[in-house]
Amino acid sequence: MSELVIELDRPKRAARRNGAKSDPLDAIHVAREAMARPRLGTPRSGGERQALSVLLAARRSAINASTEAQQQVFSLVIAAPEPIRGRFRGQKLAAMLNTAATLRMHSSWDTETTSTVVALRTLARRAHAMLREARELQKAIVAIIRNWRPDLLRSSASDRSSRRRCCAPGPTPANSGQVTTRHRRNRYGDRNLNNALHTVVQSRIQYQQAARDYVTRRTAEGKTGREIKR
Repeated sequence: MSELVIELDRPKRAARRNGAKSDPLDAIHVAREAMARPRLGTPRSGGERQALSVLLAARRSAINASTEAQQQVFSLVIAAPEPIRGRFRGQKLAAMLNTAATLRMHSSWDTETTSTVVALRTLARRAHAMLREARELQKAIVAIIRNWRPDLLRSSASDRSSRRRCCAPGPTPANSGQVTTRHRRNRYGDRNLNNALHTVVQSRIQYQQAARDYVTRRTAEGKTGREIKR
């Protein structure tokens, strides 16, 4: 006997409030949601799609671990004893990691200094190892895409338009009364892609003079920080 399997995302939050949360109730909510949808998703299939899914999950985990280790290095440097903190003075985070990873022990150090150096060196080496792991996983991901869907690696105007709709960064009208010039960010689409775009914008504002000039000009025009980033 065969069964029809339908894959659904999380039920709407409103149906889970006020204590309406249990396995039987969840099953009922999911069934009603499935019956109400005009189009239904299909169960995840194997092959290249599943291969990409597991590799992306592993890469995301490596990136998160590296980011956490880097943040811990930065925090430890701030609170480190002066002989150690002085070695990092004026350095950016990337240089801090390189310095921390090559720190050497000295027998004359007290317990606090020795422990701080051990922690800094361990965390910096972990951050580097996780970044190397993420790069290897990225190569494996690209190799699968190149053999399976090489068209995804090519870029054109129509491709960029499609990706823009997919990650939904485009402004959506948010008019109210007589105000017809307000827009907000589209809240739908791929959150990872939206996050990537946000990171690009933040990096350009921090490191690119042209972007900073743009922010200055738009601020003088009365735009808010959010409006400028959009």
